[in-house]
Amino acid sequence: MQRTAVINVVGLTSSLIGESTPKIQAFASRNRQKSVKPAFPAVTCTAQSNIVTGCPASEHGAVGNGWYNRDYSEVHFWKQSNPIVKGLKIWDELKGLNPSFTCAKMFWWYNMYSSVDYSITPRPMYPADGRKFFDVYTHPMEMGAKIKKDIGDFPFQTFWGPRAGIGSSQWIAESTKWVEEKHEPTLNLIYLPHLDYNLQRLGPSHPDIKTDLEEIDQVVGDLISFFEARAVKVVLLSEYGISDVDRPIHINRVLREKGWITTKDELGLEQLDCGASQAFAVADHQVAHVYVNDESIRGEVHAALEAIPGIESVLDEVGKREMGINHERSGDFVVISDQRSWFTYYYWLDDGVAPDFARCVDIHRKVGYDPVELFINPKLKLPVLKIVKFLLKKKLGFRGLLDVIPLDASLVKGSHGRIPESQDEWPVVISPDSLNGISKSTDLYGVIRKMVVEG
Repeated sequence: MQRTAVINVVGLTSSLIGESTPKIQAFASRNRQKSVKPAFPAVTCTAQSNIVTGCPASEHGAVGNGWYNRDYSEVHFWKQSNPIVKGLKIWDELKGLNPSFTCAKMFWWYNMYSSVDYSITPRPMYPADGRKFFDVYTHPMEMGAKIKKDIGDFPFQTFWGPRAGIGSSQWIAESTKWVEEKHEPTLNLIYLPHLDYNLQRLGPSHPDIKTDLEEIDQVVGDLISFFEARAVKVVLLSEYGISDVDRPIHINRVLREKGWITTKDELGLEQLDCGASQAFAVADHQVAHVYVNDESIRGEVHAALEAIPGIESVLDEVGKREMGINHERSGDFVVISDQRSWFTYYYWLDDGVAPDFARCVDIHRKVGYDPVELFINPKLKLPVLKIVKFLLKKKLGFRGLLDVIPLDASLVKGSHGRIPESQDEWPVVISPDSLNGISKSTDLYGVIRKMVVEG
């Protein structure tokens, strides 16, 4: 088998490869490059699941980064257990072909309890007293202490939140080298998230994106050189492209104004009660799953969704089947924004009663994805002092909220999730092997498989 490294450069498109990415461009020039139709929805969990199973969401079940669990009457976002994803994974098929095959999974999602041989994923610790400690989860378990001893702690704050930046991708790259040097896996799956941050903060048309491209180009170029020097072939790919946006759609506020959303007062703040609501939306970038608990209003909900400015499509059962997302986890309706718009999860009508986690980086409590977590509230006076005060209280053992996130969705200038009209905004794959017949995200399974099996 040919040892192979798959470098997932999130957000990379053909339109971004150029003068600011000389190392990536050089790699593309001596190999083959193609834009592929992204997964639907074009979001991390669905895209990665498409790649590792070769199946759409209707089969593997990862219908987004999160969805409503009807049994628990709860929204589950950013879960990490690999058994969530159904279907034969590429590493299991390759292991079946050759028992000596091994696989490393470096920060790809649904990482925990996977059947890969080596893996690292972000996983904070939450002691019973309410504190939070940043950490990673590794398999084998003892690998975590060894890798942190050799290259230092994972810079979690640079992985997500207002400080998200190149540091996390640099650490992932160094940990990837560590695993390669110690274990030499047959297949190494590497996730580099850096471009995702400012492409959402600023939008792909912003001139400052040039700096981000230069930064990730250095990391990717170094990894390519490292692997090629060790006779490891490299496949470079991405999950989705990001489009410029300027219109947030507050879909849950519309449903609330119709009287279909129920909230519960908790210490003077509003919590969305999904199980008691007649209809509500789980927002995920430019796609939202709308769950209807009261069958009698299904027609009214459909009509209300179609009337919301910025919504391009409302998928019913037929539409979901056509888009490959007809799965029990999907909403009763799946709505898609137009290119310039995206969905917030906001359900409150008065910021004064927004839940306490709304102004925090809190990816699990929110009933939707929140890109505003990439910003510090510009209205705060001396935000650095506020953060230092919080950290000092935390060190002394006191509880507190790091509530520095704004509630202004207009700050977000880039989003993804729908299928862009222009192929310049589709994800790319760059491979030494032929890409004939490769047209969509599920085809990338075959690209990786062929590389490993046939070299």
